[in-house]
Amino acid sequence: MANLHILIINPNSTKSMTDALQPLVEGLNYPNTAYHYFTAPSGPPSINNAADISASVTACLPHLEKLVDTEKYDGYLIACYSHHPLVSALRTRTAVPVLGIFEASVVTALQLLNPKTELREQFGIVSTGKVWEELLGTAVLEMLGTASSARNGRVAGVETTGLDATELHSAPQEEVKRRIKEAARKLVERGNVKVVLLGCAGMVGMETWVKEEVGEAVKVVDGLKAGIVALQGLIRAGF
Repeated sequence: MANLHILIINPNSTKSMTDALQPLVEGLNYPNTAYHYFTAPSGPPSINNAADISASVTACLPHLEKLVDTEKYDGYLIACYSHHPLVSALRTRTAVPVLGIFEASVVTALQLLNPKTELREQFGIVSTGKVWEELLGTAVLEMLGTASSARNGRVAGVETTGLDATELHSAPQEEVKRRIKEAARKLVERGNVKVVLLGCAGMVGMETWVKEEVGEAVKVVDGLKAGIVALQGLIRAGF
C-alpha cells in the first residue's frame, strides 16, 4: 500500500503528453509511492510562449486549489519546463513540497558541475521554439540571482529546435532527432558545457539522442526525472 501520494501536473490540455510522462516516472521505482496525474481541463494544447503560460494558469488553478485543499497529496510537481506561476501559487496554499521541473533541473545541474571556478564548467538548455531562448535564459539568471550570463560563468545559454512540444511527437522522428542533436551540438560548442538540460517535458526519453551527439563526458538531465528525485527527497526528509 502506498504511503506517499504525488500529483504530477501537466498544465497543457493534451492528455497524450501526460500519458507520455508515466513510463519514466513509474520506471524510477520509488517504493511505497502512488503517482497521480492531472491534465489541464482546457487551455493551450501546448505551452509555447508567455501567453500560453498565463492561459494555463487560468485553466488549471481553480481545479488545483480544490485538489490541494483535500490534503490528499504529499507533494506536487509542475511538469512544464518554464518559470511557471503554478509553482508559487500552490506553495502559498500548501505546506507540502511543490516543485517545477525547470527549477529542479537547474539545481541538479549545479550539483553536477565541478565547483572549482577556474574550470568554468557550464550547463545549458536544449528547448523547443526560439521564444524560449529569452524566456528560459532570463528565468535561469533570475533564479541564480545574476544580472547577466556574462557575470555568471555557469550558464552557457539556451539552444532551440524550432519545434513546439506537440511536434516533438507528431513530426517525423528522424527530423525531431536531427534537430535535438543539432541543438545539443551547438550548445556544447558554446563553451565548457558539462551538463545539458532537456528543456521541455515533451523531451522525455530523448536524452539518448543528446548523449549520442555530445558524448558520455557530458551529463544529460531530464527535468521530469530531476523533479521526481528532488520531490521524493524533500518528502521523505520531512522538509
